[in-house]
Amino acid sequence: MAQKQLPDIKKDFAQWYQEVIFKADLADQSPTRGSFVIPPYGYALWENIKDIVDDRIKKTGHKNASFPLLIPQSFLTKEAEHVEGFAPELVVVTHAGGKKLADPLVVRPTSETMIHHMFAKWISSWRDLPLKINQWANVMRWELRPRAFLRTTEFFWQEGHTAHATKKEAHEEVLLMLDEYVKFATNYLAIPVVTGKKSESEKFPGAQITYTFEALMQDGKALQMGTSHLLSQSFAHAFDIKFQDKDGKLAYPHLTSWAVASRLIGAIVMVHGDQKGLVLPPRVAPTQVVIVPIYKKDADNNAITQQAHALAKQLEERNIRVLVDETDYSPGAKFYKWELKGVPLRVELGQRDLQAGHAVVVDRVESNKQMVVFDNFVDHVVKQLDDLHNTMYQRAQKRVKTQRHHGERLVDFGPKLQKDAGFYHVGWCGDVVCETKLKEYQATTRCLLETNEHKVCFGCDKPSVTDVLVAKSY
Repeated sequence: MAQKQLPDIKKDFAQWYQEVIFKADLADQSPTRGSFVIPPYGYALWENIKDIVDDRIKKTGHKNASFPLLIPQSFLTKEAEHVEGFAPELVVVTHAGGKKLADPLVVRPTSETMIHHMFAKWISSWRDLPLKINQWANVMRWELRPRAFLRTTEFFWQEGHTAHATKKEAHEEVLLMLDEYVKFATNYLAIPVVTGKKSESEKFPGAQITYTFEALMQDGKALQMGTSHLLSQSFAHAFDIKFQDKDGKLAYPHLTSWAVASRLIGAIVMVHGDQKGLVLPPRVAPTQVVIVPIYKKDADNNAITQQAHALAKQLEERNIRVLVDETDYSPGAKFYKWELKGVPLRVELGQRDLQAGHAVVVDRVESNKQMVVFDNFVDHVVKQLDDLHNTMYQRAQKRVKTQRHHGERLVDFGPKLQKDAGFYHVGWCGDVVCETKLKEYQATTRCLLETNEHKVCFGCDKPSVTDVLVAKSY
């Protein structure tokens, strides 16, 4: 098994990311431009993410449904901001069955238009509200510079779509799902995030308000982890969604949409990875514990194998995802492989360990080794997995603190932002002209903050009306 060193994570983060994604079997190249194959290991990680998020979505009162991949192009023209925002990224089917289509079909970049077309059929009375639908699907957006899990032509996601009788209810829904996302990032991915509204120029096309939750990667660039949108009534008018309210009058519902995607995998890699490869959060890792039996040549190793499987069975009974690696490679090659793949705990079990009644447990985060007696093995592993999650979160949080700065004038902090990246907490007058100046330093506004600590705009001499978080981003 080849053990080629990964690129230096500190000197060439982009190349490190690219290589670790492929070498750790999270993704593979495909012949389709910008689309990637997700091998079993990468897909298992996505399934774990999906299962947890899906459970939370259902517990908050939403139901799953499925909608067509192909959307009539005419649907997208019904909401002007929406079509304008997505036009450069659309993939359009113009021919089918050997004939030119009268109405071309768009491969869904998002499903607002199709779902709102159906909402118009399903909603007629206040009794039909709230309507809370979620879809797990793949979508397509033509990316100019694809990168696995970050910006790809095709990717996986969930997209929630709801309709409410009042704007207040819709806004509460938007904040509810944003909060669910933040809890997931914190409690399962061990990633600290910042939340806030997007600026007018950065919000979702057609939305009244877009809320985002942003994380900072190790290289100091921000990643938009997910969004929650108050669409309000623009799409309702466009698709003629009307209902009879409690007073017998016709009204338009207030709509929302919200989503997280497979780019969460990219976030996990970039927030937690190290020079050895992936470091996966225990609660979503495909394999939480790998047991490596260490055999002696020309010896009876059956007792080691039996003990390894006995320990694995005990872990499985506690719902721990465990694998016994009996492949015909050296222990060193196996250690390298599972470190690269980011398995949280490695258990080493040899003849001496068997005789001593213990196993060697090595954690992926800090490479600490502990001798754990068999009688206490399962309880120790369960606790250590929780401890590793907390350690990973605290380590990521500490890193963000060192990369978060306050800035006053763009001309002063801009060059440092461009060179070293990081979050910059600054004041802003709210004018898009100043916001555009950030592009000179390859940066954008990430979200508006609820604080108002800065009195002057970063880009002009006008008073600041809001603090804003600025960063380079993926």
